[in-house]
Amino acid sequence: MKTATRPAYRPYVAVVKEARRLSPHFARITFTSPDFEVFGTDRRDQRIKLVLPGPDGRLCDIGQDDPVAIDNGEWYTRWRDLPDEERMPFRTYTVRRIDPEALELDIDFVLHHDAGPAGAWAEVAATGDRILVVGPDARSAESAQGIDFHPGTAQRLLLAGDETAAPAICAILEGLAPGIVAEAFIEVPTADDALPLPAGAARATWLARDDRPHGEALIEAVEAWTAASGDVLARAAAPRPQELDDIDVDVELLWDSPADAEGEFYAWIAGESQTVKVLRRLLVQGCGVDRKRVAFMGYWRAGQVERTV
Repeated sequence: MKTATRPAYRPYVAVVKEARRLSPHFARITFTSPDFEVFGTDRRDQRIKLVLPGPDGRLCDIGQDDPVAIDNGEWYTRWRDLPDEERMPFRTYTVRRIDPEALELDIDFVLHHDAGPAGAWAEVAATGDRILVVGPDARSAESAQGIDFHPGTAQRLLLAGDETAAPAICAILEGLAPGIVAEAFIEVPTADDALPLPAGAARATWLARDDRPHGEALIEAVEAWTAASGDVLARAAAPRPQELDDIDVDVELLWDSPADAEGEFYAWIAGESQTVKVLRRLLVQGCGVDRKRVAFMGYWRAGQVERTV
């Protein structure tokens, strides 16, 4: 039974069940935990936190073994109040698959030669390794927090992102209702990084970046799509001209996920902030799409690491 008083998210002590390389730049890790029987199943592009273990494999204490702390939603306060030497970093990821009956959670990791803390951990993760997962609690009435995909009544969808958005886009495509027409463009480092989708999932076009600048192939693909989709975009036009703030992505978070609304068209854009900014401007100002029909998330900023506070 869902309750309004139970926190939306809680910490889970998870153990690596399987780690496998999907492609040159993607790894999938399957975690297990007896507590995953209450892990939320809203999925879509739902964000979770992974609190990394220390160099010796030790987990920091964020109340994961304290039922009172879990019920009070104290994990972040406890993490923040830890001494510096005990406060391990956390990073944001997407639920790729959750199976409460099998007690399994899949997370896809992007692997780079200059990997950050989470990528470096994923590179060497092995069966039996432990980690803390802060994720949704199915018993909470607010378990759908961390979801930015809100298409409302839309029957025509545009999804665009780079490799960091690939897990979310794939999860969204797999969960679409029959009859929805979706076009997805995903820029990845190489052609070998295109990941298979189940039969029947909506169309996804994988764009190999190779030696091109980050975001260039994705911008070109969306520009071509908009040029061929004038009728759809015209029906999604705002009633009056719209102004967009000139956000400095080096200092400000580029993020907006409008609530569900009426309309035929909906766009979801995520990935590197500067590329997301260009695509947002293309749709809203270039094509006149009502900004209430465009969700955009700057998952990361070139040259900067994710901040945890």
